[in-house]
Amino acid sequence: MKRINQYKKLFSVEDAIDLKTLKKSYRNLVKEWHPDKFQDGDVGQEVAEKKSVEIIDGYHFLVSIAPETKVANLKEYTETISNSSILDFQHKGQLLEITFLDGTTYEYFGVSKAVFIKFLNSDKQMRFARRSIFNSYLYRKSKKDLQEA
Repeated sequence: MKRINQYKKLFSVEDAIDLKTLKKSYRNLVKEWHPDKFQDGDVGQEVAEKKSVEIIDGYHFLVSIAPETKVANLKEYTETISNSSILDFQHKGQLLEITFLDGTTYEYFGVSKAVFIKFLNSDKQMRFARRSIFNSYLYRKSKKDLQEA
């Protein structure tokens, strides 16, 4: 959740993510922080490069959790959670990363430690996840999975 709020703040996004507004903000930030604008010193150029990487990562992250993106990928997501079983999972902080047998990986944001412990101790983890995690938390297809495709 911290990462979501950080990126929303960077792009001045208040509530719901609108792709058109996000793209406009992204372009303006890239123009403002492009490393080629900072030719005078190495320090300024290094800061600009780091900021550019943060802007690009933030843009791709926010696009992946935007409602329009979720609607576009809903069929694939529904098929994965309906027809594939859980292969592996990791929980760190409020992030639960689940890898399915079909090779896709999804990240679920805001999953508390208490919910994760219930998931972990469940006799039927897939059933618990379908009922309590898959459609209850903000999710996105993992970047790792997107790079492999």
